[in-house]
Amino acid sequence: MLRALTSALRLPRPWRPLRTRSCASHGATGDPEIQVRALTGRDQGITEILMNRPSARNALGNILVSELLEALAQLREDQQVRVLLFRSGVKGVFCAGADLKEREQMSEAEVGIFVQRLRGLMNEIAASSAVMGLIETTRGLLPGAGGTQRLPRCLGVALAKELIFTGRRLSGAQAQALGLVNHAVSQNEEGNAAYHRARELAQEILPQAPIAVRLGKVAIDRGMEVDISSGMAIEGICYAQNIPTQDRLEGMAAFREKRPPRFVGK
Repeated sequence: MLRALTSALRLPRPWRPLRTRSCASHGATGDPEIQVRALTGRDQGITEILMNRPSARNALGNILVSELLEALAQLREDQQVRVLLFRSGVKGVFCAGADLKEREQMSEAEVGIFVQRLRGLMNEIAASSAVMGLIETTRGLLPGAGGTQRLPRCLGVALAKELIFTGRRLSGAQAQALGLVNHAVSQNEEGNAAYHRARELAQEILPQAPIAVRLGKVAIDRGMEVDISSGMAIEGICYAQNIPTQDRLEGMAAFREKRPPRFVGK
């Protein structure tokens, strides 16, 4: 069992970094729906995925889902990406959920395929071991896209049933009180207060050892799926992968020499 766990939890071999830091899909209007941007300066290491589908309030349609999957596939193993931040280019909305108008035009078979891809997108965002998803869109809580499984794990069975059965909408403050979101902030005139808070959190993550952050996410996500004894084994396997890294040695040296560490992600 431990051998199988070790193989499953090993960090993927790095791909070459993206040659370009942008990609876009085009809907009927010809406007881009997805833009990928690597920040520079003090924010170097943060990459943003901008969703920009104003006609549908960033609803997750075929094009948007395809481009998100494509972008994540390219970014998830890019060693230059330390924090991945999702944001909206549509003022006043982050993501309206699945595109139900588009779904009305699909056959039953097409609906099944689309929902499977949507579920795969949520899994990719939530479980990627190489990218720290600071904002995880709807956290995969869309019914049919994993919501019936993830929401009970977040809130407990009784409350998850109540929210799913009633379809109740929650304010930011209510979502924070329930533990669905970590932070709720007062809106500013520009309508981007949440984005600025997310940038602040990303800047807190940047100085940390990248391999340790990635392995920490793996240990937490995989450990939550098993009993605590198995979770301890998963943690041990992840820690063992961190021991021979240059980053661990650099962290120890920086602590000993009382200076800021210079992590390289190796």
